[in-house]
Amino acid sequence: MLLNKENLKNISGEKVIKPTAEMLELPEKVIQFGTGVLLRGLPDYFIDKANHQGIFNGRIVVVKTTSKAGVDDFADQDNLYTLSVKGIEDGVEVEENMINSSISRVLSATSEWAEILKTAHQPELKVVISNTTEVGIVKSEDKITDTPPQSFPGKLLAFLHERYKAFNGSDDSGMVIVPTELISDNADKLKEIVLDLAVQNKLGWDFENWLRTANHFCKTLVDRIVPGRLPEASQKALENELGYTDGLMIMAEPFRLWAIESSSEKVKEILSFASADKGVFIVPSIDKFKELKLRLLNGTHTISCGLAILAGFHTVKEAMADKEFSNHVLKLMKEEIVPVVESGDITKEEAISFAESVIDRFSNPSLAHQWHAITLNYTQKLQMRNMPLIRRYYALKNEVPQLTALGVAAYIIFMNVTKDGDQYISHVNGKAFPAQDEFADVLYNYWKNPETVVDSTLGDRRLWDKNLNNYPGFNAAVKSYVELLQNKGAKETLSNLHTERTN
Repeated sequence: MLLNKENLKNISGEKVIKPTAEMLELPEKVIQFGTGVLLRGLPDYFIDKANHQGIFNGRIVVVKTTSKAGVDDFADQDNLYTLSVKGIEDGVEVEENMINSSISRVLSATSEWAEILKTAHQPELKVVISNTTEVGIVKSEDKITDTPPQSFPGKLLAFLHERYKAFNGSDDSGMVIVPTELISDNADKLKEIVLDLAVQNKLGWDFENWLRTANHFCKTLVDRIVPGRLPEASQKALENELGYTDGLMIMAEPFRLWAIESSSEKVKEILSFASADKGVFIVPSIDKFKELKLRLLNGTHTISCGLAILAGFHTVKEAMADKEFSNHVLKLMKEEIVPVVESGDITKEEAISFAESVIDRFSNPSLAHQWHAITLNYTQKLQMRNMPLIRRYYALKNEVPQLTALGVAAYIIFMNVTKDGDQYISHVNGKAFPAQDEFADVLYNYWKNPETVVDSTLGDRRLWDKNLNNYPGFNAAVKSYVELLQNKGAKETLSNLHTERTN
């Protein structure tokens, strides 16, 4: 039995949350550019949850912006899909399945552009959501008379111009535009490109003024792992359990975050779905959420990946199943990252709560995140995510952040590479890992002299923008850990380190 509107009545609600008949008739309030799994697993999840609570009471018309594949799967299932949430939340393993009914239609930009422009005439449509990947928000020379314009900003401009004409440029006809593309200042960049395109297309000062004053471009930060389709065996097992088949079924982790930057009461009123879930924040600044994610999630990943590989762990969940390694990660965050992340904007409680959610996410048994994947651009990630924390730690405590120093030592050992043509290979525990790093050649040459490799690596400003040898005791600590990791191995080094710290 295929999941669709007709078959809903035959699906038991005991093991899956089903939409009500009223939810399937709600008006379209959102136009969404993109059909990707992040959108379906995060914004569309929040909107569906709000509809269940009778808060937002609106659905989404989706624009498929790429020509790859079609909209048939959505049409066959009346735009219904199952979201399976699997993972750990607050230390407890959770699983929840829900049939999402937030999407009303999926329209192809390639073949249904005229119909898409018609949606601009709908007065209840107030929100634009997008995720057209990081390359979607780019400058272009689109003409809005093209059917459709090639770029996402061009499509958005054409839609907004159609709306401006439909409502005679009234202030109330403006949109709340919330891009979720994973680039810094996403809404500011999108607004700038759209305004430039309006000038290029000679759409007039009145329209440009309406773009600036009647529309709200809100910067956002999204965070949820949505791997997409379940593994084939898992999907078949779940379909058998739920009693239907679903070609659009996707999986997501329990953690969810959508931080939206705005101080406007009108924006808060229009985005009323935000009140339906603790994972949505409409705040004057999203900077603290960016800082928490960058330092505690991304930074912890980066400073831990080399050590995890040296310890013989292939996936993050495998490492977190090891009590000693998971305790190490938690101590790293609570003792060396939380104290320096805490600030006027971020309370200690907020930082610790986020750190604990990171442990839940790393421990998710349904996700197989490879440690080696995290070593891509290893040096650059360390420079951006972890080096500022070393500076802040010294400013706060004037002592060596020992667990961070251990992570840097593991990085240096991982980057003891061999050269195979244009490729650099790291050899760990008898296994070969490609070292995809722009500075692999630098470390390759430094390792030609093992006696000075630590001095040379820590002192190279090309890698870190500063000389890490100038931090008191840091060089000696890293050298000591390099020696221990080489002679004792990662697991014994971890065990001895934490035993000494406990004593």
